[in-house]
Order: sequence, then C-alpha cells, then structure tokens
Amino acid sequence: MCRIIAHLFVFAVEKKAIVCFNFGMANEKTHGTMTADNHAALWHGRFEEGPDAEAVAFETSIHVDERMAFDDIRGSKAHAEMLGETGIISADEASAIVKGLESIENDLSSGALSIDYSAEDIHSFIEATLTDRIGEPGRKVHTGRSRNDQIALDERLYLRRAVPALQKKIKNLIALLACLAEKHTETLVSGYTHTQHAQPVSLAHHLCAWGWMLSRDDSRLADALKRIDQSPLGSGALAGSTLPLNRELVAQKLGFSGVTPNSLDSVADRDYCIEFSSAFALLMSHLSRMCEEIVLWNTTEFGFIELSEKWSTGSSIMPQKKNPDFAELIRGRTGKVYGDLIALLVMVKSLPLSYNRDLQEDKESLFDAYDTCLSCVSVFTKMIESASFRTENMAKSLEGGFSNATDVADYLVRKGLPFRTAHGVAARAVRMCIEGGLSRLEDLPIGEFKKCSELINSDVYDFLSAKACVEERKTTGGPSSARVKEQIALLKQIAAE
Repeated sequence: MCRIIAHLFVFAVEKKAIVCFNFGMANEKTHGTMTADNHAALWHGRFEEGPDAEAVAFETSIHVDERMAFDDIRGSKAHAEMLGETGIISADEASAIVKGLESIENDLSSGALSIDYSAEDIHSFIEATLTDRIGEPGRKVHTGRSRNDQIALDERLYLRRAVPALQKKIKNLIALLACLAEKHTETLVSGYTHTQHAQPVSLAHHLCAWGWMLSRDDSRLADALKRIDQSPLGSGALAGSTLPLNRELVAQKLGFSGVTPNSLDSVADRDYCIEFSSAFALLMSHLSRMCEEIVLWNTTEFGFIELSEKWSTGSSIMPQKKNPDFAELIRGRTGKVYGDLIALLVMVKSLPLSYNRDLQEDKESLFDAYDTCLSCVSVFTKMIESASFRTENMAKSLEGGFSNATDVADYLVRKGLPFRTAHGVAARAVRMCIEGGLSRLEDLPIGEFKKCSELINSDVYDFLSAKACVEERKTTGGPSSARVKEQIALLKQIAAE
C-alpha cells in the first residue's frame, strides 16, 4: 500500500489555520512547476516506502523554522558564491543559484510566494522551490553542506538579526526610566527590605535601580552575540568535506569574524540557544520583579502608582475594579521563559556528539522565549510610560516605621562611638518611642534621647528628616540627588549607545 501522502490536513501551530501537507502539489501562489521528485524529503533516496502520515506530522518542523527563511536564503547565497569561486561548481551555475534564491526572497517578501507546509523544514522548502525555478543547478546548492551545519548557521544569522531588535526595546525602556527618574529626584519614598520600611530613598533612585537591572540584560545579550560570531557552515554533517570548501570566504561574505574551529562541535553545539535563553530568562525575572512592585504600588494600601485605563482591566463581577492585569501577565509569562530555558538544558543533557534529532526541538523554546521577551518589554514600556506616580502617598510612606534609625547610629559614629554601640543606642531610642506611643524618632524629646546617650544633642534632629537622610547618603551609587543625577546621565548614555 502506497504511503505517499496526497492530502493530509493538520493544524499548523503558529498559523492557527488549516494547511495542507501535499507532496508533489504546488502552492497556489508559487511560481514554476513543482515536481514530486523535487519535493520529496531530502533523505528519501535510501527508502523505498514513503513516510507514514502520522510520522510526517510528528517530525516536520517548518511551522517553527519558517521564520528563518530569509536567513536560510542568505546563507545559501553565500555558500553558492563560494562554490562558484572555488570552482566546485561553474560560475554560471553559481550565478543561476544566487538569482534563483533572490527571486524566492523577493516573492516571499511580496507575498507572491507562500510557505509550502508539505516541506519537511525550511531548508527543504527553499531548495525544492529553487530547483523548481532553475532546474538542475538547484540540485547543486547543497554541495558540501548538511542540514546539520545549515541549521547551525541559520540560527546564528537569525539571532544576529533578531536580538538587536530586543536590545533596542530594552534601551528604549532604560531611556524612559532615566527620563522619569529625572522628574523625580526630589520625590521621596520609603525603601524596603523584607517588605518593611528600611531607609528613605528617592523615586528616582528606585527607577534607576530598574534601569541598571535592564542595562545588565542588554550587556548579556551583547556578550552572547559575540560568541556566535563564527560561521559553522562547511562543517558538514560532523566531519567537514572532502571538497575544497573555503569556509573563511563564506564567513567573510556573511559578516562573521571567523569560522568555528571544530566540525564536530559546530553541529552539536547549542550553547548559544541556552545562553540567549538564559539571558531572556534573567530579563524576564527583572521585568517580573518590577511588575510585582507595580502590583504592590497599585494597591489601595500602597497607592504609589496610578495605571492608565488603557493598560488596566476590570472585573466581570465587581464593577469597581481596575486591575493591573498587564503587570500580572508579564509576571506570569516569566514562567514560560523559565520553562523554555529548562527545556533546552534538559534537551542537551547527556546528548552524545554530534548531531541528534533532539536538537530540532531547540527552536521552539528559543523562539518562544525571544517572542515573549519582545512583547513583554514593549508592553511594560507602554504601561509605565502612561502611568502616573502618586507622590503624596509616597511622602506618607515615610511617616512611621523609624526608617531614620540608622541615621541616629551614623550621627553617633561621627561623634566617635563604635557603630555596634551606636546601633544599640538607636535601637533603645526606637524602643522608647514605641513604649511612649510615638511613631517617629523626630518626636522623641531631647531629654529622652540623652537617656540613650549623652553624646546626643539637639542637632540630631537636623539628621532625621527624610530629605536629610537621603541627601547625606552621598556615596557613589547612593540616593542623594547629586549621585542619582550621575546615574541618570550614565543610563541615558547606555540607552543611546
């Protein structure tokens, strides 16, 4: 019984539409006559029987890797040019291949050509379409390469193209936070440890903290891009080629600084997928922490921030609700990206060299992590840009909680008292306030202060206001307005790079 699939309808995951697995039949928008031979699986020569329908549906990856179509074309063009320049194929054949690939690229861009989901993967689709268009020379495009080194190249080209778009969004967010901070260098708010009042800071200082978190995310992505700046093409299935390939020429054409040094490692390596996904996970952890603070700040109890109605939702049962759902969704989607990273780590665990089909599963996790980060950074930026800060409630947060107790200790240290002793004196002053029904150290009479230490004089009150507590913290990276303005300038510089 013939198992060649004529019409197998499946739901394409990304397209969310019905697509047709139709071996040997042309897509309505394609140009040229497609033949069954051209569109059989690239490995079909070894087999007498065609694949089972369920097997095809299970192993095909084109619905995931189609986003790398232009990267695959770019790599194939450089490879064909090299084959022609080294004399492995004729110059005319190389020229025909390049022109054919360019026509595919143009038609995909314009919509004149649609992806044929009957193909096993994006490599198969492009090679088959090329052969349909230019004939016999199209069969030579795969000379000296394997899909193993081809996909390793495509992924690198894709990441080099896609990651800078995410970096740009991160830098836009850093720039926004710096601008918001610039407006709030005088807006004071309680800083927290253990979600309890700790020490006064400015809102600008807090926003800068968010900015520095994001700056590290941008830096990590930049570092990861450096480590994929080598071309793996020419590594073949695992052992290179007996043909006189010029790997360095291909690398040069594609803008790589060099080539990968070991063919076995070149096709087995997925460190870059894990490294980028790790950077994506850290980025999401930062967004999640920032969103958690927004959720807290948005509560009636805190009341520090008012989210725009454009970036809030209501309740189907409680008419009064205005929920910070987008902050919560970003926080929730962080788990997806963590899962993508874990999936990649588990995928390569105990995987022997070199290529194994397990590695096909890298793309879905990598792309999902990237897509999630891209949308979450964009949404967070718009959400925070349209929000307003309720500075009056931030000022109220400084009342009570004795967040200036450390300043009493520092005051005594400046008078020569050992810090540990000064710490005990400040703690006694706090205890006296609590026992006396006072909520602020500023309200403790000087006579009571002196019971704690004779070194305390009336000038102690000069150090207890929230403004004094902030402005006296002039150490590098501290919350004083001068130091925060330095941070803002640095963050703006990072965002502009």
